[in-house]
Amino acid sequence: MTSKVIIVTSSLMKDMNSRTDMYRANAIRVLCRITDGTLLTQIERYLKQAIVDKNPVVASAALVSGIHLLQTNPEIVKRWSNEVQEAVQSRAALVQFHALALLHQIRQNDRLAVSKLVTSLTKGTVRSPLAQCLLIRYTSQVIRESGVNTQSGDRPFYDYLEGCLRHKAEMVIFEAARAITELSGVTTRELTPAITVLQLFLSSSKPVLRFAAVRTLNKVAMSHPMAVTNCNIDMESLISDQNRSIATLAITTLLKTGNESSVDRLMKQITNFMSDIADEFKIVVVEAIRSLCLKFPLKYRSLMNFLSNILREEGGFEYKKAIVDSIVILIRDIPDAKESGLLHLCEFIEDCEFTYLSTQILHFLGNEGPKTSDPSKYIRYIYNRVILENATVRASAVSTLAKFGAMIDSLKPRIFILLRRCLFDNDDEVRDRATLYLNTLGGDGSVVETDKDVKEFLFGSLDIPLTNMETSLKNYIQNPSEEPFEINSVPREVKSQPLAEKKAPGKKPTGLGTPLTGPTPVGDTYERLLSSIPEFASFGKLFKSSGPVELTEAETEYAVNVIKHIFDRHVVFQYNCSNTIPEQLLENVFVIVDASEAEEFSEVGSKPLKTLPYDTPGQTFVAFEKPEGFPSVGKFSNVLRFAVKEVDPSTGEAEDDGVEDEYQLEDFEVVAADYMVKVGVSNFRNAWESMGPDFERIDEYGLGPRESLAESVNAVISLLGMQPCEGTEVVPSNSRSHSCLLSGVYIGNVKVLVRLSFGIDASKEVAMKLAVRSEDENVSDAIHVIVAGG
Repeated sequence: MTSKVIIVTSSLMKDMNSRTDMYRANAIRVLCRITDGTLLTQIERYLKQAIVDKNPVVASAALVSGIHLLQTNPEIVKRWSNEVQEAVQSRAALVQFHALALLHQIRQNDRLAVSKLVTSLTKGTVRSPLAQCLLIRYTSQVIRESGVNTQSGDRPFYDYLEGCLRHKAEMVIFEAARAITELSGVTTRELTPAITVLQLFLSSSKPVLRFAAVRTLNKVAMSHPMAVTNCNIDMESLISDQNRSIATLAITTLLKTGNESSVDRLMKQITNFMSDIADEFKIVVVEAIRSLCLKFPLKYRSLMNFLSNILREEGGFEYKKAIVDSIVILIRDIPDAKESGLLHLCEFIEDCEFTYLSTQILHFLGNEGPKTSDPSKYIRYIYNRVILENATVRASAVSTLAKFGAMIDSLKPRIFILLRRCLFDNDDEVRDRATLYLNTLGGDGSVVETDKDVKEFLFGSLDIPLTNMETSLKNYIQNPSEEPFEINSVPREVKSQPLAEKKAPGKKPTGLGTPLTGPTPVGDTYERLLSSIPEFASFGKLFKSSGPVELTEAETEYAVNVIKHIFDRHVVFQYNCSNTIPEQLLENVFVIVDASEAEEFSEVGSKPLKTLPYDTPGQTFVAFEKPEGFPSVGKFSNVLRFAVKEVDPSTGEAEDDGVEDEYQLEDFEVVAADYMVKVGVSNFRNAWESMGPDFERIDEYGLGPRESLAESVNAVISLLGMQPCEGTEVVPSNSRSHSCLLSGVYIGNVKVLVRLSFGIDASKEVAMKLAVRSEDENVSDAIHVIVAGG
């Protein structure tokens, strides 16, 4: 095999010196792909010569090979800087392009060197359009990294970009225009020349230029809509473009930049266009129309009619769902649009083929319909679902009827008649719901609950995660009991997916810190465990248990993690320990905890672990007292102490005498999020309104510079430890503002709801408005204290 390798490499090295340029170029490419560092030093001289070769094919082959070799042998390639610098001055376009790419990669880890390179090349030594496009990108990078102010003073980099707008090559012009539009903090005046050349591209005969221009303008319209308005006439002509991608981008850009007077004209143009595009493009248009309606609420009639018309046309589930979601948002945000929007939805479910959408519309109708001026007109639509639809939709319609009966006294007799008819339905779920609601509303002659209780039952949000409810019900069925099932026994914390244990393969789980495989909820297991320990039995009801926090590295001799158990006046640390050394037995295992950086905590008890054999997990506990109902925080240092006894591998018996030893563990913290249980709500708006404004607290905060809105949203969610609702934790890309809804239960079993509004400016400074509602004014204040201190 070795002899064959030598033959191949010798043949390639011979071809490197061939008189035929094509042989030389191909030999360089192949040899550099298969060579190692040792052989590379032998052919380095030839490669340097090839880089400055007069034949552009040979030079480009050597430069591209250098780009690949830079990943494996950077020190050797960096010695070619002089030759590469000379190749940058080549008259051959491709050689100059490859030389610039390699030279930049050689210097990319030295910001000053890159800046000097860009400064020298922007003075006019680059002639290749391909290389000039690269240089424009590198220039933009230097501007971003150095924070150069393009609005005042000496600005050679921006002037270079602006000068490229007058280049004869279209690719260079577009690259420069795109780079200017993406500059941070760019002003409308600085955007104008870039917008002008993009406007010219809109009327180009080349589809690729029209697409590139309209896509770039679409992005600019998100942050500078007024700067794009001059291009609206040109974009209107693109609505009928044969390329549907171009037409879709033109429409969505017009919807972002249009004014109130142009809305009706746009709707007429879009109506003819919608039937010719695929569903994924239609969804983009629908979302743009929704944004336009929120921007010009007085135009809700024409926009709502448009959405209603396309709702009744052919389309897939995602497309129809996007339309329904848009109508729901408009109903919620534009009060005048409520009645017409609800009627449009009612008309749609008469022919809706999607069960999910029908049930969601009925649920929304039950919450919003009773609040309209004439609720009775919706009853016919709802009852038709009971007669004509499948069992799932019929059951949802029964619940919606009950909500109307609870809210509108004048409709109760009619609702009772309709619900009694549902008692003869052939589906168990429909009959059970009808029986339940008749009993709740008093339609069966029984004594009705108070009006407040009825509304709480029908409209109140289920503050129990459905997965927890399912687990508890399965456990109740598998372990029959004479006691009735208690909904209060269902844990309300949202269980996140457990992280993988940091341990070597084949190790057993370290006690209760690992995921349980049975149906019993983890919270119940912890509570039974702690209440069985006399030292902790008087602490009361367990409020929350955290996930395991690793205190040792993977594959160490002792594996330890800690779980934080939160009580009203106490915190118990459960250290899950595992001995991974077969020749050792640990006895009298306990943890010494240093709470000097947690001044509000005082140690009140501990429970050591008597023995810790090899590969048999065990737990030791330390308890601290803290101020009642207060989110005390702090850092804890930990040392594991124990007596080590040697074990005879042949007999498995341990020696009588042991040696005292200790093992340093990692620090961990008790944070504010440890005092909050993640509890979702099924309908945030109803929960927010039912909570009332009595204990509402609102304030604004500056979060400083951030990479993105998504980072800010995730940071605040993590800080508060609350459950995101209705998918609001997902931040769309390129968003300049975002709203996030959170819910949870604070220590003391106090329900808390939070509304967050974020905004980010051109300098990436993030501002946030925080609105909190809870059942206790002190808790509302505490949430603001947590955010202010975080």
